[in-house]
Amino acid sequence: MSTAPHATKPLEIGQYLVDPAVVLAPMAGITNVAFRRLCREFGSPTSLYVCEMITARAIVERDSKTMQMITFDEGERPRSMQLYGVDPRSMSEAAKIVVDEDRADHIDMNFGCPVPKVTRKGGGAALPYKRQLFRQIVRAAVRAAEPAGVPVTVKFRIGIDEDHLTYLDAGRIAEDEGARAVALHARTAAQRYSGQADWSAIARLKEAVTGIPVLGNGDIFSARDALRMVAETGCDGVVVGRGCLGRPWLFGELQAAFRGEPIPPGPRLGEVGAILRRHGRLLADFLGEDKGVRDLRKHMAWYLKGFPVGAELRRSLAMVSTLTELDDLVGRLDPDLEFPDSADEPRGRQGSPARVVLPEGWLDDPEDATVPVGADELHSGG
Repeated sequence: MSTAPHATKPLEIGQYLVDPAVVLAPMAGITNVAFRRLCREFGSPTSLYVCEMITARAIVERDSKTMQMITFDEGERPRSMQLYGVDPRSMSEAAKIVVDEDRADHIDMNFGCPVPKVTRKGGGAALPYKRQLFRQIVRAAVRAAEPAGVPVTVKFRIGIDEDHLTYLDAGRIAEDEGARAVALHARTAAQRYSGQADWSAIARLKEAVTGIPVLGNGDIFSARDALRMVAETGCDGVVVGRGCLGRPWLFGELQAAFRGEPIPPGPRLGEVGAILRRHGRLLADFLGEDKGVRDLRKHMAWYLKGFPVGAELRRSLAMVSTLTELDDLVGRLDPDLEFPDSADEPRGRQGSPARVVLPEGWLDDPEDATVPVGADELHSGG
């Protein structure tokens, strides 16, 4: 165990006090109601835990899959929803539905997705380059949510690539239009999840945006990483994505670190097995046993990262299909194995940098506010 100085003050987002100033980043196929509950059980109930990315158009059209995805736990407050959109009109309509039907307490806006199917239509990390369109979309969400007192926050990347940086303008515009906080994933879209996040960009954004909180995101794989980011950049809080894959207890470590308490040691393998069982049951409650246990499979390698578990048992866990089978396989793990140092290493998507796929002529005029043709899709979840 180790002690850490108090790192941040609680974060004020609208009427909500986020304490400690820690946010679970929305991740497609990961941050469903089951995983969010697991993270909250380890961390503070007053941190923010954001659901998977929801497409504004899908809410307007009441797409059945999307409506299931915006399920929240009974005790989950504030309920935090991330909305994605490229059309101010759809964004306004979706935000109005969310607040009128009391479906969320906080709306986060996604302008950070680097996936080609999103950027090729001008969405995600491509969109802040179009400053006026970006402004109109943020304004639409803020104005629709404001009467109900629902705060809107905005997340984005450094830019499209090193030649097309957008984050400082995006931060200033979001602040101008009434966003209650901004979060920066300190990579370009071209980097995707490769290389190192440039934390110095978070510090520059903090200098440029002075009236609302600035949160940092990128390469937080341990509580010590979070403390270092705050110390180096002056950011007001942290957003954690890949670092909590297979490690929902990271939120307990972050809570301890940010409150100046001893950071607890990582769990032994027996405790990890119990968490795996808990995760499986929560997914089964949400999706049904068959689909829920199958969904758990993708988490296995993350939970077991660094532990000396035999190849045959790993394979069996990665193919588990029932809760009974899960219990049996977890029972074969050595409960006394200590948490490995290597488990703090990067996890999840990494890959290689790549050219960002954009609509034809996208870079010609950053002031053009034309909504990209065919970009307003129903698909939620990234």
